[in-house]
Amino acid sequence: QVQLVESGGGLVQAGGSLRLSCAASVRTSSRYTRGWFRQAPGKEREFVACISSSGDSTYYKESVKGRFTISKDNAKNTVDLQMNSLKPEDTAVYFCAAGYPLDYWRSGQYAYWGQGTQVTVSS
Repeated sequence: QVQLVESGGGLVQAGGSLRLSCAASVRTSSRYTRGWFRQAPGKEREFVACISSSGDSTYYKESVKGRFTISKDNAKNTVDLQMNSLKPEDTAVYFCAAGYPLDYWRSGQYAYWGQGTQVTVSS
């Protein structure tokens, strides 16, 4: 069983930056694909970014490319999401996930989830 805990959310003005971190409870989490998803009020959970177990491959939602960067530190069992040039439409609860997805953008294919952290971007 892998437990994931997110941190780093908060309130920021448009154009600002936040860094989210996801800590995993066990070292074997380095074997998993690690992803970030978000869910805004009244909307479905959507893919934001993910990184392969090796860290060699990263994927992003089109609207965050060039603004968000996902990275991992296997020694610390953490995955970070650096978010720059934030926009009001980035406002959501952000969740980290871990698993062996065949389709990395599908939330249902991730086995483990954190409880989420709120990101609010004011205009």
